[in-house]
Amino acid sequence: MAREMDVKQWREELVSACRFGEEARVRALVRQPGPRKARALLESMLEEDEGLVRQAAVFGLAELGGAASARRLEQQLVREEARGDRDGDSVAEAITQALGALAETGARASLVRRLERLAAGKPDLGDVNTIARALWHKRHPELLPVVRRSLETLALSELSSLGGLLVLLEKSPGELQTWAADSSVPVELKTEVLTVLEEDVPETLVPAVLAFISTAHALLRGAVNREVSYYCERLFILLLRHRERLLPLLPPESRAELREAARRRVEAFALHGGSLRAAVLLQYVGQVEDADLLLAHRPAEPILAKVFDDATAALRKQGT
Repeated sequence: MAREMDVKQWREELVSACRFGEEARVRALVRQPGPRKARALLESMLEEDEGLVRQAAVFGLAELGGAASARRLEQQLVREEARGDRDGDSVAEAITQALGALAETGARASLVRRLERLAAGKPDLGDVNTIARALWHKRHPELLPVVRRSLETLALSELSSLGGLLVLLEKSPGELQTWAADSSVPVELKTEVLTVLEEDVPETLVPAVLAFISTAHALLRGAVNREVSYYCERLFILLLRHRERLLPLLPPESRAELREAARRRVEAFALHGGSLRAAVLLQYVGQVEDADLLLAHRPAEPILAKVFDDATAALRKQGT
């Protein structure tokens, strides 16, 4: 790594790995030069004009971790916010996510300051959602007044993940379970809670996830509008993202409800209201006979059809 050509190649490989989401490769590349050399190289990359290079540096510093990375990322976050361009916005989003993933306690304070800066202006809803999801990783009672105050200041015309975060911070696990099953709660607000839970599902909130599944099952018995469809989609995303941990925990009743919900969404696929994720989910919670359902509703488009074919093959393998 001492020669200039080696450094150039390392940087190019790191940018490529980050662009394509190759996390294992990113980790290997960051370790390659050693912590001190890697930090120097990454911090120099933060000075580059190209946004993708700066994003790669963010991912690298997050992988290195430590208080030094947290401080440097917060400094860079303020600089990216000041740029006011698309590249700056993209890098700021990457830094926000990185701070959410860092274990250092100072990262929470950095995110709170980011939220307060957003609340003082007229932020994009996407920025608000990103900071809310990052803060869920740093959940702590001290966040409650900050989140409440920010929501009041922002006075958003749309529901947001920040509102979902507030619900999660305010309610005990038992209260959340009851809330998720309450038919009088707007489905849109439940959806926002699901989007935040995608980031992390603590063990204590698994019973609430079961209530969200029951809600999806009940909703799909009636008229399915856009809000219901989106709710189900976010629920499927959450379950698939954490499938190795959550799906084995489902009791028979919840598994049956989830299977039925996924079947209904597959049946709606031809009407442009169904879900590819429902097809994927069926291969984990479905039964052998669900292969026939997937074949009956298999889309004509080759890439979409491949998703159904893979799920069909997995289900049929269960019967062999």
